[in-house]
Amino acid sequence: MPYVKVQSVKGRSDEQKLRAGKAITEAIVEHLGAHADHVYVVFEDVEDTDWMVGGETVAERKIKRGES
Repeated sequence: MPYVKVQSVKGRSDEQKLRAGKAITEAIVEHLGAHADHVYVVFEDVEDTDWMVGGETVAERKIKRGES
């Protein structure tokens, strides 16, 4: 039973997650030989203030780039 956990900063739509989850499931089926009914894909949204890259939060990096 493959279990895939996808953590990312909040902001992806339900449709984006659905498409990604289907693609991930298909890849596991194709490359690992698992049955699709046994593949678990879990999405975990993380606040941009709780995710850090290079010592800065994603929120700080967005501000520097002029993103909202």
